[in-house]
Amino acid sequence: MTSVLRENISLAITGSGGSGMLSAGELLLRTAAKTGFYGLLTRSVGPQIRGGESAALIRLAHYPVETHDDHFHVLLAADWNNFHRFAGEIVLGEDVLVIVDEQAGDLPEMVAAVADEKSILRLPLHALARELDARVNMVALGFLGALLGMEQDMLRAVVQDFFRRKKRDRFIEPSLAALEKGRELAEPLLKARGGPLIATPGKPCRDMADCGARWLISGNRAVATGFLQAGGRFVAGYPITPATDMLEWLAPRIGRAGGLLVQAEDELAAINMVLGASFGGLPAMTATSGPGFSLMVEGLGLGVMAEIPALIVDVQRVGPSTGIPTKSEQGDLQLALCGAHGDAPHLVLAPDCVVDCLHTTAWALHLAERLQCPAVLLSDQKLGQMLSITDAIPPAPWKAERKLKESCAENEEPYKRYAITEDGVSPMALPGTPGCLHTVDGLEHDERALPSSQVEDHAAQLEKRHRKLARLEDWPDEEMAHWADIMGSGEVAVITWGSSAGAAREAVRMAADEGLHARHISLRLLWPPQKNRLARLLEGVRRLIVVEQSHSGQFLHYLRAHYDLPEVVVSCRRPGPRPITPRQVLRALREACEMKETFSERVCT
Repeated sequence: MTSVLRENISLAITGSGGSGMLSAGELLLRTAAKTGFYGLLTRSVGPQIRGGESAALIRLAHYPVETHDDHFHVLLAADWNNFHRFAGEIVLGEDVLVIVDEQAGDLPEMVAAVADEKSILRLPLHALARELDARVNMVALGFLGALLGMEQDMLRAVVQDFFRRKKRDRFIEPSLAALEKGRELAEPLLKARGGPLIATPGKPCRDMADCGARWLISGNRAVATGFLQAGGRFVAGYPITPATDMLEWLAPRIGRAGGLLVQAEDELAAINMVLGASFGGLPAMTATSGPGFSLMVEGLGLGVMAEIPALIVDVQRVGPSTGIPTKSEQGDLQLALCGAHGDAPHLVLAPDCVVDCLHTTAWALHLAERLQCPAVLLSDQKLGQMLSITDAIPPAPWKAERKLKESCAENEEPYKRYAITEDGVSPMALPGTPGCLHTVDGLEHDERALPSSQVEDHAAQLEKRHRKLARLEDWPDEEMAHWADIMGSGEVAVITWGSSAGAAREAVRMAADEGLHARHISLRLLWPPQKNRLARLLEGVRRLIVVEQSHSGQFLHYLRAHYDLPEVVVSCRRPGPRPITPRQVLRALREACEMKETFSERVCT
């Protein structure tokens, strides 16, 4: 491995499920945050409850990062059990450093094809752990901490805090001894190299406040935080990978905010509980993944018909059906846009990075409450379970605000729950509001909420429900500034949604370094379409690259259906769980610049 000090390094820490490598990765990232790094961690595991394979995939840098690099510089493997299952996810660089237990056996083919004997270190990781009655992950953590130039006292403090929070104090002493042994193993390599693998970014942080209140947060936790900041006070959900940890994080916290979380018996019950709580006046949310969202679609339609605000968070995973529960994909877009039967206009939004999970969630809840309709928020496994070191995230400026009918005097005309208004939003009376008794169900109705099968009533209510979303296009730009993010300029543009934005943003910056100027557009509001707004963002663009993690090109088809696109379109897509990388997008950018006008679409896989 080269001895040049880096400002950006990627590590993969792997081992059999249950070996503690995911914990080692998280502890390394926590120490990196205190050392002053930015960074991220994603985890890759098999679908087994326990056992199988596990990998902590880490990137550290002197600057904020949103996505993994195209290859890994360091691989530490406690064993090779089922390592072949990572073939599409752990791509090793030509200068990779491989650290492996000396008893692990022959290198897998995918490792042997890249690494030579000079770049392979075989160490007694398991033997030292057994000698100290410790776990192998602590030896590995000590070795990597030293290799990255992290202070031993800082690493020890992080490990002590980890075990104390779990009330497992008996593991502290053997774990600290294992850290020390790991550091001793690294000393010959550090001496041979003349120092650590990456430059330390300035003054180490003794605590997070020293880093300017830097945060260590996952996408799922950021969604939950945005929901609470915007005034969300009720959550109902049923456990499902990869959304469960969002509910687990919220459970002890929502009560302190004056709210309530309920674990429902299934997803059908969860969505109906959310609608009931919202009907009673509480801004409400449920969190699920693709299979659970499929079960909630009937409830989604009820929310549209009854005009009840609700936030449905879909942390997408590989589908269809059970699919690959622990891996990421952007395959639920069509379901989110068009899943409900009949004409059922609702909001669909997507955050595009961990930080944005907080703000876009708050905005989604604000829009749902203001427009009195369900909002679907599309995250995914990569984004939801990514642990990221970020600068402190400013509070979301949006709040849950609903147009309410406070009372109805005796001399007033009967309360019209679904009154035809100019903006399509009718004042909503909460249960018990004097003089505002009305029925709410899934039947079509007239303005007074009385069931009706009349053509005129159905047409009027359809138009009303459509109009209140369509009028978003007429809202002032300052109120809609969050609908999309744009950076850069040029005749070539990359357009994304969701977690694929990180790779595209990095690719556009890399292209600029090559003298290739392009713009990046990340859509957060996917429904309703903002035709005029996107047209303005695409002014002067002649070539467009559409980036998504989907086999069939769902995002491309959505754009073609609802927007006018430039003359040349390149579809840069691949299905999960293999991630889209910055250099893959960069290659698509270069290709788009070389294409002739006669080509209308290319597929870059």
